[in-house]
Amino acid sequence: MRLNNKCSGGLLLALALLGGCASQQNSDQVLEAAQASFQKVKEDPDVLRSAPKDVIRAGESLARADRLSSYWGSADDVIHYAYLSQRYSEIAAQHSELMLNQERVAKLELERERLQLALREAKMLSVQQQGKWLEEQIVSLATTETDRGLVMTLGDVLFDAGHTELNPSANRTVLKLVQFLQLNPRRIVRIEGYTDSSGSKQDNLDLSRVRAQAVADALIDLGVEGKRIQVEGFGQDFPVADNASNRGRAQNRRVEIVFSDEQGKLGSSR
Repeated sequence: MRLNNKCSGGLLLALALLGGCASQQNSDQVLEAAQASFQKVKEDPDVLRSAPKDVIRAGESLARADRLSSYWGSADDVIHYAYLSQRYSEIAAQHSELMLNQERVAKLELERERLQLALREAKMLSVQQQGKWLEEQIVSLATTETDRGLVMTLGDVLFDAGHTELNPSANRTVLKLVQFLQLNPRRIVRIEGYTDSSGSKQDNLDLSRVRAQAVADALIDLGVEGKRIQVEGFGQDFPVADNASNRGRAQNRRVEIVFSDEQGKLGSSR
């Protein structure tokens, strides 16, 4: 059965209207995407700094697409210029990322050169200068000048409660001690262990000796000669705070490093 001319014309008109609506809807979506892309790049200072021309082109294309979107029958033109705007926005973002990567590489290279220069300068220092610098570092680590000599106090953070193994947190201090002794081969040290008053006196004496020996063993393992190290344990004797409080007991649980003078002479023991 054939459609009459009137029905045929109505069908064609309906299809045309549907096609126009679909094209209009598609162009609106493309335009919104382009607007979002442009908004993102124009608000990014890095993009504006590195790719201003691409941002301008994106804006110009978007403005043209906006103008065309108000005219009926220009959906294809709207899509074309909106697409151009979005591509320019993407190119601007890519240029910005490339420039930022180049800047990062340049900064890393400068930092590498700075470190190399610092290493060269460090190698130029005499052993005496290095020793003096390291001695200043040692002095800064909670040291006190006493009648027994220069004493460094290492708190109970070196050991877990009731344990004799050094904590990882002690590594940095131990390494500085090793460096100092390597640069000052005539100096010797006495390592003294102390506890709080918890537990029996004999147990505390044994614990203090074992903990002091643990520090000595760490130095020996890292290359310090055993003959340069003396070890003593004093248990709960010679407290530096009141054992009645947790804070006071924590202060009494300690290891003290007593340094000799530059000629290797140690002060008297307790």
